[in-house]
Amino acid sequence: MKTLAFATTLILCQCVGAVAQQQQQPGSMYQGQMDRLDGNASKAVDRSEYETFMGTAFGSLDKNKDGSLQSDETVQILTVEQFTLTDANHNGRISRSEFMQRVMSDFATADHDRDGNLQ
Repeated sequence: MKTLAFATTLILCQCVGAVAQQQQQPGSMYQGQMDRLDGNASKAVDRSEYETFMGTAFGSLDKNKDGSLQSDETVQILTVEQFTLTDANHNGRISRSEFMQRVMSDFATADHDRDGNLQ
């Protein structure tokens, strides 16, 4: 969840404007983040909402629009270790598929009760 919250916070800041920073527990999202992701106002972020948001985020992060993320495009949101972990085929780029696989894996890890929602 720490990776999920960290990446989500930074992607929110990079892709949809600055989000006010608040004290939060490590690995948790604060209400402003949840509200941005909760498209249907259900007070939870479901898998499809998260997947849609992250798909859009990938497009926003891909500054040169080549269909992959290079380290210079992610330097503000990923550490070198996180970039390397996400770059599953180790070619120095993160494809949309690799990105989505990582963020959705993080979602599954954060979904402790396995109900398909984050609250």
